[in-house]
Amino acid sequence: MTDPAAQGGLARWLAYAHPAWMLAALTLAALALRSGLALRRARRLRVRRRPEDLRRHLAVAKPALVMVAAGFAGGPLSMAWLRGREPFATAHAWIGVAALLLFVAAGILGRRLERGRGRPRDAHALLATLALLAAAGAALTGFVLLP
Repeated sequence: MTDPAAQGGLARWLAYAHPAWMLAALTLAALALRSGLALRRARRLRVRRRPEDLRRHLAVAKPALVMVAAGFAGGPLSMAWLRGREPFATAHAWIGVAALLLFVAAGILGRRLERGRGRPRDAHALLATLALLAAAGAALTGFVLLP
């Protein structure tokens, strides 16, 4: 079967929507990780953190998680409708699933921290770091799928 996105036209441009969206989402996620690790470093050094540091982390992390989830949904849709391919027949898809699960788990623990339920700070930081690493793996394996 011929890849419609490889033929040119609108389908070709739309096939780049998912990668572009995910690049923006992962950039936000990286900024959230950076600010979160700065909060962690300050806590471990027993340096007083400013309230706006946490607000800034949350203001970036929450939209990043929403963008990652929306972008993940765009991947299978793009493969099926724009590319005419099986949505979950690639390593990229399954690494993306793992990344999404890690992002969601980090988000759930982050929400618990925000609400003062428990102290899963180290697990939250580990999951967020692993999520971004898995997302980088998904990005690398996604290059071969570009039209």
